[in-house]
Amino acid sequence: PAQLGRDFSFAVQSIGMTSASLFILARRQPLAWAMLKGSLVGSLIGTPLGILLIAPHVPALWIKLLFAIVWGSFGILHVRRIGEISAHEGMTEFDEHWDWKVGLAVGGLAGATVASVTGVGIDMVIYTVLVLLCRADLKIAIPTSVVIMAFTSLVGIATKTFLTGVQPGVFENWLAAAPIVALGAPLGAFVVDYIGRKPTLLFVAFLCVGQLVWTLTEEWKELGRVGLAISFVALGLCLFGFERLRVYGAVLVGEVKARRGDRVESET
Repeated sequence: PAQLGRDFSFAVQSIGMTSASLFILARRQPLAWAMLKGSLVGSLIGTPLGILLIAPHVPALWIKLLFAIVWGSFGILHVRRIGEISAHEGMTEFDEHWDWKVGLAVGGLAGATVASVTGVGIDMVIYTVLVLLCRADLKIAIPTSVVIMAFTSLVGIATKTFLTGVQPGVFENWLAAAPIVALGAPLGAFVVDYIGRKPTLLFVAFLCVGQLVWTLTEEWKELGRVGLAISFVALGLCLFGFERLRVYGAVLVGEVKARRGDRVESET
């Protein structure tokens, strides 16, 4: 069931993503700290509220579709823009307070709507904001997204355990998977450094698109033509939102560069 998958995602990622985050912090990898701090606060507020007020009212089919559409749009974005995304160097820092507020808003909204319903996704949202809006290097965006997902998973499984209860079977599955992900997640982060982020992201992107196609095919009978049409509209809206975010990011980056140029001229 989709509800079991959501709770299991929180549980298993609380081990795997936390293990990977400790590995990232131990290696002192660069992070988008201002946005990360804001998103941590946002997730701390939004995720429990979403679990308590939104997730119980979302049918299993919608959970599957939300997961498939969000990650499918993520995959399509990377298939189309991988060259641009992988070419970013460093990160455009607009203003620490501004970054914090954006992180707070995005973390709260994604925690309440995506993560609380599917058990995943807040990492993808933060990552997308970093690479499209802030033009962040993948070496910054990916580790930052791992840390926020680890924190959100801990908040999610704690909320489920103490307030609503977890689905039957989660603990048994977690016991089987926890030792594997505890070692596999940081090992994966280490291996990606050698394989390269661009080929890894392309591989993940095609997997995301593939699971979208598989989900729509599997749920065709229950979806019908109307449901399928709505799914494609939702996918289109996600992609449109990504493109608008990309365009807005280009405008902001241009403004920052112009201000820096004016400052250099005034100093000389």
